Amino acid sequence: MNDTDVQTRAVGRRLRRLREAQGVSLSELARRAGIGKATLSGVEAGTRNPTLETLYAVTAQLGVPLATVLTDGETPGATPAEVRGSAVVGTLLQVFEEATTTYELYRLRIVPGTAQVSPAHHAGVTEHLTVFRGVLRAGPLDAPLVAGPGEHISWRSDVPHGYAVLGDEEVHASLLVRSPATADPA
Repeated sequence: MNDTDVQTRAVGRRLRRLREAQGVSLSELARRAGIGKATLSGVEAGTRNPTLETLYAVTAQLGVPLATVLTDGETPGATPAEVRGSAVVGTLLQVFEEATTTYELYRLRIVPGTAQVSPAHHAGVTEHLTVFRGVLRAGPLDAPLVAGPGEHISWRSDVPHGYAVLGDEEVHASLLVRSPATADPA
């Protein structure tokens, strides 16, 4: 079994535990997240490699940061978790937890020629992106921002938002996702 298979199964186990701990049925979570029940079942069973968009849709409905399903938070030196969307390849580098807020630091690669739409995260989540290479349009779908090398943009990501490369050069960036704790994710 390769690292990707191991990671896929671990993500599925964590997701199932979170869903069950919140007393939400598989059907109900799939409905809330806007994904198929068979898709969610496959993700939880570790037989379907979830996309970034799918994981964000599900974790938003559970009211938890994406990192909650990507890592156990207890294995120092573990291989960084990588997750792929339609345009974005993200590698979780570090999670910082405070009493009321979780910060997730990702290394991003965004490929030219395609765009990615991310579903709304839970209330109060913000994203802070710094571009190192390429030019990127990102942020809320109704008011995207543009950033090039050395520039930083931020937005509330509790609304649908997107990422797209402007030009032919792959974008390299860092992304800090700030997620406030939630009392009731439903």
